[in-house]
Amino acid sequence: MTTSIIERRRIGFFDSGMGGLTVLHLAQQAYPEAEYIYYADVDNVPYGKKSKKTIKKLVFKAVQFLVDQDIDILVVACNTATSVCIKKLRQRYDLPIIGMEPAVKPAVQLLKRPQHRILVCATRLTLKEKKLKDLITNLEASDKTDLLSLQKLVAFAEAQDFDSKKVSKYLHKKFKDKDLRGYTAVVLGCTHFIYYRELIKEILPKDIEIIDGNAGTVARLLFFLEQFPQADDQSRPSKIKVYFSGRKQKSKVLKPFLKFLNQQER
Repeated sequence: MTTSIIERRRIGFFDSGMGGLTVLHLAQQAYPEAEYIYYADVDNVPYGKKSKKTIKKLVFKAVQFLVDQDIDILVVACNTATSVCIKKLRQRYDLPIIGMEPAVKPAVQLLKRPQHRILVCATRLTLKEKKLKDLITNLEASDKTDLLSLQKLVAFAEAQDFDSKKVSKYLHKKFKDKDLRGYTAVVLGCTHFIYYRELIKEILPKDIEIIDGNAGTVARLLFFLEQFPQADDQSRPSKIKVYFSGRKQKSKVLKPFLKFLNQQER
């Protein structure tokens, strides 16, 4: 009598570039026994400046590639792609699909005084999308929320420029016109922005919370993983397969980004 072997779960991660690594990094820590497949559309990054039509075409091409790798779960680790495509992706594919959402709800819950506000930082397109506007409206926070595009951080992150004077100058310029004393929380609504959490923290008053959606996304991933039978062999270390716009890469291409994330955690 033969017994069936339950293989390790295959989790697909998609992003326009390297921002989604900030989510995968957390996922790998929380669930190291999976096989991760990371697809970065580096040929077309950034998405925040593109038309919705172009983004839909690029995202569906990338997701089909990942589905063809027999993934069990898909994480769209890109706020812009999520805001434009997530509904249609779920209509087309019969597997759990987890998207990113700016963490506006937990930020609103932190509001301490009636005059306090929250600041949502994201890419240009995410800030324009109806999905974000509806989220803010449904939370009855339209009169308490300000928006700020930090679009250039995407390009800085892709260039592995995490802490240069150029980056610092850009951030100070973007925040200088804001009365930061009036905010309770700043929401980082793009996975690329996580690389700059510490630089942003230095600019903000100490009592302002910096919030992102990564932990919530990983919690959702773990919820779906609980629905699957556990793999027979969970002792092997986690694997990451990497593709750049469909081209297979060696996993070492991720090392500079993961190294920086590990340094931030110390």
